[in-house]
Amino acid sequence: MAFFDIDGYEPVWLSGLSTIRAAHGDRLRGLVGRRLRHVHLTWFVEYDEWLEDAPVVVDFGDERLEIRHFKFDDLSLTWNTIDPYGKANWPWGDPAEPSPLRWRHDVHPELSALEGQELLGVELLECVTRDMAGGMVALGFVFPNGRFTVFNAMDENGIEFTEPGPDFRVFRV
Repeated sequence: MAFFDIDGYEPVWLSGLSTIRAAHGDRLRGLVGRRLRHVHLTWFVEYDEWLEDAPVVVDFGDERLEIRHFKFDDLSLTWNTIDPYGKANWPWGDPAEPSPLRWRHDVHPELSALEGQELLGVELLECVTRDMAGGMVALGFVFPNGRFTVFNAMDENGIEFTEPGPDFRVFRV
């Protein structure tokens, strides 16, 4: 069975800046210059809220990056395995019940404002704090009129729209 019953999606967990950069740096760098279509989030219909445990799909048209944080420092980056257009919702659990999950790209006005903009840079952000978050790697996406970061919110994804603070070392890919 696929993760969250998302057809074709199986996370591949990595930890540490050097491991993540070696595995995905070139492909992340290849996103620079592309235009953002949407950032898709899994929406829990019944509660009208984002399901942060599911992957964030950053859609550049011909390339879709799927981001999922887990535990304290595990990160999965997969490519083009999730189709948020072909199956807008799916049965999670009992297929006889109405689907509780749906893909949405209109949740955050800050993300919607970035749609159509050309990606200027991708950042790997390494947390340098001396607590359990130390060593966690987040991904930052820089556009002409804004930015967003997908980070580890302690066993789930989080999204921020501000510049990285002093708790992060920034590495452009």
